[in-house]
Amino acid sequence: MTDTPEINCRQAPSPATAIIDVTEDDFEAAVVAASHLRPVLVDIGADWCGPCRVLGPRLHALAQARGGEFLLANVDADENMRIAGRHKVRGFPTVIAYSHGVEVDRFHSAQTDGFLRRFVDEVLRRHAEHGHAALLMPTPTGAGGA
Repeated sequence: MTDTPEINCRQAPSPATAIIDVTEDDFEAAVVAASHLRPVLVDIGADWCGPCRVLGPRLHALAQARGGEFLLANVDADENMRIAGRHKVRGFPTVIAYSHGVEVDRFHSAQTDGFLRRFVDEVLRRHAEHGHAALLMPTPTGAGGA
């Protein structure tokens, strides 16, 4: 249990919200649509998973400390197996970063606080620098005339 109020929303969360619980019913609005405004980290785990119990509080603390710069969306894999299946999750916990409506990065298992900060910093940087099209299109190489 955390001190942060968590919500189970049916629409995109407000910008002040840092942590939510997500289900199959609201995943598209709460994660995919919301990621156009700010990055969303989807934490897919289970109550019985030891590494999930280590990572969860670290992610919650980071989300609170960053004051809503990103949204942390908790997914209970036992209750929402289709989300885990759709994302081809092979182990728990799996954290998937969404930005501008698409998955941009992921990691598996419990990680150090330093790793988590670097991961979030990189996701935030990419979100700020790139729009949806830039995430999907390769960066041109070489010098070319316009």
